[in-house]
Amino acid sequence: MTEAPTKGSPEAPGKQQAPPPQEPQGFIYRALEWVERVGNKLPDPAMLFVIALGIVWLASWLLSDYSFTVPAQDGARALAVENQMTGSALAQFLSRMVTTFTGFAPLGVVLVAMLGVGVAEHTGFINAGLKGLIAMTPKKLLSPMLLLVAIVSHTAADAGYVLVIPLGGIIFYAAGRHPLAGIACAFAGVSGGFSANFIPSGIDPLLQGFTQSAAQILDPAREVNPLCNWMFTSLSSILVIAVGWFITDKIVEPRLKGTKIDGDEIESAKMHDLSPQERKGLWAGLGAMALGVVILFLALRPGDSPLRAADGSITSFSAPIMQSIVPLIFLLFLIPGTVYGYVAKTTTDHRQLIQGMSKTMSTMGYYLVMIFFCAQFTAAFGRSNLGALLAVKGADFLKALALPGSITIVGIILLTTLVNLLVGSASGKWALLAPIFVPILMQVGLSPELTQAAYRVGDSTTNIITPLMPYFPLVVAFCQRWVKSTGIGTVTSMMLPFSITMLVTWTLFLVIYWGLNIPLGLQASYVYP
Repeated sequence: MTEAPTKGSPEAPGKQQAPPPQEPQGFIYRALEWVERVGNKLPDPAMLFVIALGIVWLASWLLSDYSFTVPAQDGARALAVENQMTGSALAQFLSRMVTTFTGFAPLGVVLVAMLGVGVAEHTGFINAGLKGLIAMTPKKLLSPMLLLVAIVSHTAADAGYVLVIPLGGIIFYAAGRHPLAGIACAFAGVSGGFSANFIPSGIDPLLQGFTQSAAQILDPAREVNPLCNWMFTSLSSILVIAVGWFITDKIVEPRLKGTKIDGDEIESAKMHDLSPQERKGLWAGLGAMALGVVILFLALRPGDSPLRAADGSITSFSAPIMQSIVPLIFLLFLIPGTVYGYVAKTTTDHRQLIQGMSKTMSTMGYYLVMIFFCAQFTAAFGRSNLGALLAVKGADFLKALALPGSITIVGIILLTTLVNLLVGSASGKWALLAPIFVPILMQVGLSPELTQAAYRVGDSTTNIITPLMPYFPLVVAFCQRWVKSTGIGTVTSMMLPFSITMLVTWTLFLVIYWGLNIPLGLQASYVYP
């Protein structure tokens, strides 16, 4: 499959220039156009952290020495706002700048996980696995299978956007269905269902790092397991597939029946089966993955396994297996990807494996820049005690409202959806919101794990309707391969039913899930302390 050309790219042979933006078509379109204009005027997320750092310095100076008490498990603790603009504080800030960055929790876990994913993606193991799943699916089950593949693609970071979404259009067209419906279905699974997955992925430790740092503003000893939302996200996958299936087949595709397919992609829209070599490599890679899982299970089985904690527990924080989740994700992709590469002959020596890792790391440049400034802001924010003060005052306000916990959580979800329309980066949003949401809800007895789950619901469901999401323009370009007149309004109108339905049903699902006291994940609770 060829890579999607940039809109209006002169290098795209046979492609026409992108059509001019569509005229506003009703209130929703005009509202989204206004959001796009306002959002484009916001600084880059990295610069937002610089501005936030300046605000922390100024606020800590204005409120310096303001005393307050913070409830804790061992009794109330007396705190005061620490001025971060004194000579000693600024000297400390400069002297710790490097270690603040290198020691920032989300940095290492994401980079290590992505090294393994880079190999699996570079050798073609991920590509072959996704194509194999879809190729054996009956026509009537294309929608749910495409949604399932889209959800699983989260384990490969952004691979779903560049692989699964265009593939959705091809397989729908090859099956006699409208290709834009396939693109919408895949987009709903990849981006709208971003927080739903059966398989742990890099997003789990990434969000956990921010959540744990935020929780430690109030409770320095509080730890959060990277898989604290795993059971919730696993069961959420079933919800996303069911909702996406219904919306695709009953609402989106019927509306597209009158939309003429006139793009250039129809000339090459043929489903190509896996070659015998690719199929052989895929089975070898899956076999290596299964063998690895069996070996891990056997290693964990003895009561005195070195992977268990001193008391024999597997799920306690002190258990080496719990501290090895990110390295295991790394190996989960590195080993099968390597086996696939050699068997399918997409890799001939170890240098190509290193090249795959290097290529993946090269795409993390912007993340490193953003995380550098995020780490400095988070450190200054924590040292100033402003987060603790904000948590105490916010908790007092919530307590005064005396709202049920479920209403508070719904409010967090809705607030996240509003922020999501203006800030595209999932990690950037949580880095800003976690130090506020997590401590405040801890003060009213709601756990960091529950707060993170609420954030994930709000963040996922509006990704697919905000033009500020980095991959939104790419989805428009994919659609223009099939329908040349496609614009932002076309994609937004297709995705709006997914967004609204997912937001309502997923929110209700979390509240009911909580009410039934089903575990959120490993070492996760609903209440604090």
